[in-house]
Amino acid sequence: MKETKNKEIKVLGIDLAKQSFHVYGVDEAGRKVISKKLNRAQLTAFVANLEPCLIGLEACGGAHHWVRVFTQYGHQVRMMAPQFVKPYVKSNKNDAVDAEAICEAVQRPNMHFVPVKQIEQQDIQSLHRVRSQLVGRRTAQANQIRGLLLEYGLVIAKGIGQVRKAIPVILEDADQTLTPLFRELLNELYQELIHLDEKIASIERKLAAICTQNEDCQRLLSIPGIGVLTATALIAAIGDIKVFKSGRELAAWLGLVPKQYSTGGKSTLLGISKRGDSYLRTLLIHGGRSVSRIAHRHQDTRNRWICSIKQRRGENISNVAVANKNARIAWALLTNKEGYRAAA
Repeated sequence: MKETKNKEIKVLGIDLAKQSFHVYGVDEAGRKVISKKLNRAQLTAFVANLEPCLIGLEACGGAHHWVRVFTQYGHQVRMMAPQFVKPYVKSNKNDAVDAEAICEAVQRPNMHFVPVKQIEQQDIQSLHRVRSQLVGRRTAQANQIRGLLLEYGLVIAKGIGQVRKAIPVILEDADQTLTPLFRELLNELYQELIHLDEKIASIERKLAAICTQNEDCQRLLSIPGIGVLTATALIAAIGDIKVFKSGRELAAWLGLVPKQYSTGGKSTLLGISKRGDSYLRTLLIHGGRSVSRIAHRHQDTRNRWICSIKQRRGENISNVAVANKNARIAWALLTNKEGYRAAA
């Protein structure tokens, strides 16, 4: 009887967690077949014994791992953003209701699904996450050094480069009224700063090596405003480019298009939506800023367009506009497998 029920399951919604999971399955007519709680080992065995079906998951921690596991068993697995599943939650929230909502949402024909990352893409993304954390720690370390020295009457200008230059001079200057105890502490803080520099440089070398070996990264590097960090971050985040129907859809996924609040035929556009990966969006906007800053030195079509936006709307909006355009160009290059060709 249990085996018969499992064969009837055509769509399965799974509410993921670390150790406790809830599954909700329906048959071809949409009738409930199963709703039960499973632990981690039971979930793998349960899905392995199912006939191939459609499985829906929320995009969360560990979701990409489960997509790869379930796909090995012949299932079609789709991930959705939690905000798209929430409207299907009935009444109060619990694991069973969440699993039912996931099962309902994954069947919608117009549902937006999250691209699935391969293990290599997760490796690249892990390097970026660790680098981002190290950069934050390095910034905090430099600020702490500047703050401590200010209490002793020593002022260092803003910027990590200024801290790197000033600390050795301060440590070697015997005339400074710094106690031996504080000099020892300052030297330890400085050595830790150097250590963070070395770790960041090591990760950047790994990303550069990956970028050199990846054809798609090389295509992205041909776009003005996209460097090694942005190219590898895009490749890691996008997953399957075919998931996006157009360049605008990719730009919207990255949060680089305006929010809209329209009604009664009247369109109202607000600031950029800031949806999606904030780290990747930041890299694209920084790249746009580097291009926008020197646009006046060139007279080609692209740079004239940038200059016109800068004159009409200001520096910041021109930076975001370039980031938006670069995201759309990236979609075109990755879809068509070709390099960037600048307009005359």
